[in-house]
Amino acid sequence: MRVKHKPGSIVVLCGGLGGSRFVDALRLAAGDEQVTALVNVGDDVEILGLHVSPDLDTVLYTLAGLLDEERGWGVSYETYGALEMAERLGGESWFTLGDRDLGLHLVRTGLMRAGRPLSEVTRHLCERLAVRVRLLPASDDPVRTVVETPAGELPFQTWFVGRGHADPVTGLRYEGAEAARPAPGVVEALGAADLVFLAPSNPFTSVLPILAVPGIPEALTAKHVVAVSPLVGGRALRGPLAEMMTSLGHEPGPRGIAELYGDLAGELVVDPADAGSVPGALVAPIVMVDPAVREEVGRAVLEAVS
Repeated sequence: MRVKHKPGSIVVLCGGLGGSRFVDALRLAAGDEQVTALVNVGDDVEILGLHVSPDLDTVLYTLAGLLDEERGWGVSYETYGALEMAERLGGESWFTLGDRDLGLHLVRTGLMRAGRPLSEVTRHLCERLAVRVRLLPASDDPVRTVVETPAGELPFQTWFVGRGHADPVTGLRYEGAEAARPAPGVVEALGAADLVFLAPSNPFTSVLPILAVPGIPEALTAKHVVAVSPLVGGRALRGPLAEMMTSLGHEPGPRGIAELYGDLAGELVVDPADAGSVPGALVAPIVMVDPAVREEVGRAVLEAVS
């Protein structure tokens, strides 16, 4: 299957498991050096005094071959001795951190406390784990997703993990975004991109927090931007996106995704299960839970947009 895009020409705005799998699919199909992942930091949280970047970590672990694919988060063959001791001593235990995972957070937090920004630390972690895809946090400045619910405003991780995303979502805001700046390399990567994907991630919690950082939407002007639907047959493969779209007044399907992104995305890729649901939409398989099919999915999507 012929792919027309040049090395280093693909940028993916992403977060979460769907985003990490899509980045994996593209790098398998097009080559690691061709892909830059621009990753959401709105989910970042401090747990047990450590800086945790769940979306960056999920992408990093996926590309390094460390992700627990069955659970869709964390590291394979994990143990939890440190968390069990922390809980016994009265520390936070509602956010699950395994022992190997904690090792990464300890290193990240130590480097950041020594004055190194998140983007530089992320580059260091990629080098140590032999990840050749370029990973860029959307910003080195704090941006935090806040979820509005009938119970009041909740930090994203409190809503998603602590309360099991059971509260209906009535709105979202991205605290700190207006004052944030794109991390070094972000605007340059977008400017040089031949193709920009909005990954099949939850738009509200993974893609829109990236776009809330001033300078990033402007860098997409006149670029070839393609959105990949995170919904198949009206359902998310993982997570509460369909319920969020309904509670926020959007149709829970590819048509709702297209309307949500509006003019930002010039094209939309939908799964064959949704063929014909959106006039003019491109069709390619986008279900890539099984790592064995990801290269095939990546090639099919690239061919569809070529």
